[in-house]
Amino acid sequence: MTGNTHIVGGIAASLAYAQFSGESPMVMVGAGIVGALLPDICHSGSRIGKRLPILSKIINTVFGHRTFTHSLLFLLIVSVLMNAVISSDVIKTGVIVGMVSHYLLDMATKNGIKLFFPVRLTVRFPVTTRTGSKVESLVFSLLALLSFYFGFQALGFYL
Repeated sequence: MTGNTHIVGGIAASLAYAQFSGESPMVMVGAGIVGALLPDICHSGSRIGKRLPILSKIINTVFGHRTFTHSLLFLLIVSVLMNAVISSDVIKTGVIVGMVSHYLLDMATKNGIKLFFPVRLTVRFPVTTRTGSKVESLVFSLLALLSFYFGFQALGFYL
């Protein structure tokens, strides 16, 4: 999936989580966007890879794309590191929600992800699409609609 789809996926997931948990939607969305972009640190052409090019190159050289940074192991490491340095549970939860949305979206692509890294098993949904395809555009649109729906509810407007 493209960066824009991951961003809107992180927004939709964060707003939905905030709606059901009662957490602050604004903080949750900001953290969710960061989490939605974080797994692509392994790709130098990604939004986060362009901002941290040296780290991106190192991670890609050592692990490749959609392996370690798209795994449950990486999710656990990020969780442990956040627990050590971030006191806000809302921020920590938002980052994790965003990362999970990223994983789910990439599992909908033909390449899938190495969810159980270092095990080389590729995990993807039975029905997949290609990054940048018309189907991804449809997914983006649906996620945007969900974001508007949960965003309006967070503001107190019920549809």
